[in-house]
Amino acid sequence: MKKMNHITILAALFFALSFNAYSADGGKGDAVAGEEQQALNTLTKKEKQEGWKLLFDGVSIKNWKTFNGGKKVEGWKIVDGILYNSGEGSDHGGDIITKKQYDNFELSLEWNISPLSNSGIFIRAQENIVNTIYKTAPEYQLSDDIGITRKREKYQFTAACYGMYETEGAAINPPGEWNTSRLVVNGAHVEHWLNGKKVVEYELWSQDWKERKAKSKWKDEPYYGMAKKGHVGLQDHGGLTRFRNIKIKKL
Repeated sequence: MKKMNHITILAALFFALSFNAYSADGGKGDAVAGEEQQALNTLTKKEKQEGWKLLFDGVSIKNWKTFNGGKKVEGWKIVDGILYNSGEGSDHGGDIITKKQYDNFELSLEWNISPLSNSGIFIRAQENIVNTIYKTAPEYQLSDDIGITRKREKYQFTAACYGMYETEGAAINPPGEWNTSRLVVNGAHVEHWLNGKKVVEYELWSQDWKERKAKSKWKDEPYYGMAKKGHVGLQDHGGLTRFRNIKIKKL
């Protein structure tokens, strides 16, 4: 969540080069040799039967809007079926949220972060009551854990509930490679998954949650983590991040 320094310029250049390389091979760079890959931003017949819905179809951003803004999304682009931010966001702009609100759901998406950058996925975000999304919504942290070498708390690493719960056994792929994140949000119960492994599990509004919140940066934020229904959000926090295969299933 902390601001980027001037080295972000180099990171952005690296990201741009890797993005061009990705586009050149049609996004097949992560495919396993000899293995048939599902088309990007599509649902299988089985997924459709299970109730999954696409939040991003690779062509439009019709399911999203700017947090605390109008329906128009600014600072995000779609290139070759990939949604990516401008890398120019801050605490007070650039974050996007789903137009629909969700209470109990399972969310799955793939992401690819540039060196030294961080971003986040928000759950049950509330609009027009605070000036920043993270004052209302718990965050699944996205970060270049390999390249960022400054001292950080364990709850600042990828897949952590930022500022609240650290991960156990999280294994992140390096910048330039895709990671898969999954969140299960069912009532008070929340699970964070990374690359097929559950790495965080917690209960909203539990005594443990309340005690952690009282000691955190959220201690004076009355709306943080309190909503039982809200928007899914993606953070634009000054570092380039790509997203694809974003889908959700109501529970």
